[in-house]
This record gives sequence, C-alpha cells and structure tokens, in this order.
Amino acid sequence: MNIDYLKFAIDNLKHRKLRSWLTMLGIFIGIAAVVSLIGLGEGLRQAINSQFGFLGTDILSVTASGGFGPPGTGVVNPLTNKELDAIKDIAGVEGAAGRIMESGKLAFNNQVGFGFAVSMPDGEERKVMEHLMNMKAEKGRLLEDGESGSVFLGSNFAEEDNGFGKAILPGSKVKILDVEFKVVGILEKKGNFQLDSAVFVNEDDLRDLVGRPDNEYDIIAVRANENTDMEKLQANIERKIRKIRNVDVGEEDFSVETPQSVIESVNSVLLGIQIFVYIIASISLLVGGIGIMNTMYTAVVERTKEVGIMKSIGAKNSTIFSLFFIESGFLGIVGGIIGAILGYVIATGLVILGRTFLGSGLIAAHFTPQLIIGALLFSFILGSFFGTLPAMRAAKLNPVDALRK
Repeated sequence: MNIDYLKFAIDNLKHRKLRSWLTMLGIFIGIAAVVSLIGLGEGLRQAINSQFGFLGTDILSVTASGGFGPPGTGVVNPLTNKELDAIKDIAGVEGAAGRIMESGKLAFNNQVGFGFAVSMPDGEERKVMEHLMNMKAEKGRLLEDGESGSVFLGSNFAEEDNGFGKAILPGSKVKILDVEFKVVGILEKKGNFQLDSAVFVNEDDLRDLVGRPDNEYDIIAVRANENTDMEKLQANIERKIRKIRNVDVGEEDFSVETPQSVIESVNSVLLGIQIFVYIIASISLLVGGIGIMNTMYTAVVERTKEVGIMKSIGAKNSTIFSLFFIESGFLGIVGGIIGAILGYVIATGLVILGRTFLGSGLIAAHFTPQLIIGALLFSFILGSFFGTLPAMRAAKLNPVDALRK
C-alpha cells in the first residue's frame, strides 16, 4: 500500500514539474550549504589537528604575545634568557630550549621562494628540540653542534614540485637572504606544513644572518618529566614568568600553551563557524519548507474534486492524509539528495582550486556517513512537517462539497 502511495505521489509531481523544481530549490540550496561548508570545516579541523599529531602530551610552548608573523616574532617585549633559565629550574621540567624564527627568501636553481628559518640550539638544548620534533634525517644527516654555513631542510624542499624547478638534496647549495649555505640533510616527512617547509639553521648562524641579539627568543619549548601534572606545570610557568616580566594576572604579554590547548582553541573557533553556517542554512531551509507548504496547499485546491471522488468510493481520511503527507516528504528528500550531491561537488571543487592556487594541504574536505544521512533525514522531516497542515486539510474535506468543486 505504501508503495502505491509513493507511486501516486511521484505521478502527481511529474504533472507539476516546474513547480516541483522551484519548490525544492530552497531545500537543496540549504542542504548544499550545510553539506559543503560542514565538510570543508571538518576537513580543515582534521588537517589542523594532524599538524599537532606528532607532538606528545608532555610538551608546552611559551611565546611572547602582541607581535605579528610567526608566534613570538615581532613583539615589543620578547622572551629572554631570564625566562628560559627560570623555566629550567621549575619542578617537573625535564628540559627547555629557546628558538628564534625569521621569515625571508631562499634562492636555489635561479628561483626564489619565501619561508621560515628556524634556529637549532647547541648542547643539551639541541637534544630537547630534536626529541620534541622527533627529528630524523630522511636523506643526509642532522645539523651538528658548532657547525657553520650549513642548513637542514624540511621534506617539501626535496620534492620535484617544490617551486624551485628541481628537488633540493643533500650537498646542494642554497642562498638564504643572499648568503650561501650547504644542505646537509632532509627531514623525514612529518605531515606538518610548518616543519615540512622549514629551514633549520644553527642558532649562531641565524642570529648573525638576521642581526638578532644573543639573549632574545621567539619561542621557548618545554619538555615535562614523565607523569607531571601538565595543568599544574603550566600554571607554575605562568606564575614564574609573570613575576619576571612584572605583569598581573589577566595582563600577561605572553602565553603558555600545550598542543592540546591549541587544538581545543581551533576546534572551538571552527565550532562557532559551523554554528553560524547552520543559522544561515536554516534560513534557506525555512524558505524551502514554506515553499513546500504553499505547493501542497495549492495541490489540495487543485485536486479537491479528485479527493471527493476518492472519498465517495470509500477512501478514508487517513488514506487522503497519507497521500499528501508522503508527497510533501518526497519533495523534501529529493531536494535533500540533490543538495547533498551539490554540496559534495562544491566542496570538492573548492578543495581542488584551493590546493592548485594556494598549495596548502590544510584545504581539505571530509564527509562522514552521519553528515549525509543526517542531511537527508532532516530534509525528509522538513518536507513532511511543512506538508502536515495541507495533508490534514485534504483529509478533512467533505466529499459532497469536494465533488461540487
């Protein structure tokens, strides 16, 4: 019986093709917006989370705030040896290392590119940094203490499509800010766009290259002892640095973060964006739902005599209600199917365009079965809900009055 109702609904919609398509317009625009933007947002969230996936739970980073560019750079009051030495003395800290980061041009094969140079300290601090980043050479070797005139490159530089015309391999000569360096090794791929595109330079070389004072740092990386309470350690570091920099609680010109706190902040921002998307898309879906209601009310008026005939030969009110209810639900789910397909196509197209023109691996889309099923289910419920009142009106028609129409 339900199959007969569905066939009947489809036949009725076929007779009003243009009106049916216009009715579904609001539905599939709304569903397309939801599917595409949530898919892109989820892809971005997973891509960003993966950037921190190689870091452990025993790591904190300290940066000065209020600057521009990479974290800790361009600030008025940078971190110094005072903060670094104080952090090393805090209970629960296994090791800490300061680093500087500078943006600039890198030339190779008569091609020029731009990126970030990152310092590598000497001694025990070097071991801390190599552990934190799990640094291993895929080709060549790592930088060594006291080595001058050498660089260690992220894995992206060893690829053919690195923007320099050919792969940069150990033994190659590159120019950083017009000063020549020898490449001693290539970092194994981390899946982190910052590390995979970084240029690692020994600290003395980088300070001489960019003219940075010996006691300034852009970021201090901290490794905690095993089984250390990270929240307590974070609070202790903040308390110590507030005292050194003479600032009150809530007026900090620095930040102490764990990879997990960064991920949570990013996810919070993305959640806010997704909620905004829901609000915008709901407007379109509401318009689509009202369109379905209007179409079904019109269908009731047009088919009043038809309803009278069905009732006169024994059709029950529940049968009439089911016919119109299923028809409105069918409008909703067809609009949802079209919208889901359109949303997938739009999101995939934007990912391809973004990666082609921006070259960023962060631009991605991720579609879950829950998202697609949820979108289709919601569109069906929406169509059915807005079709309820017209269906009730059709069911309540008096057969005698309906036949007179």
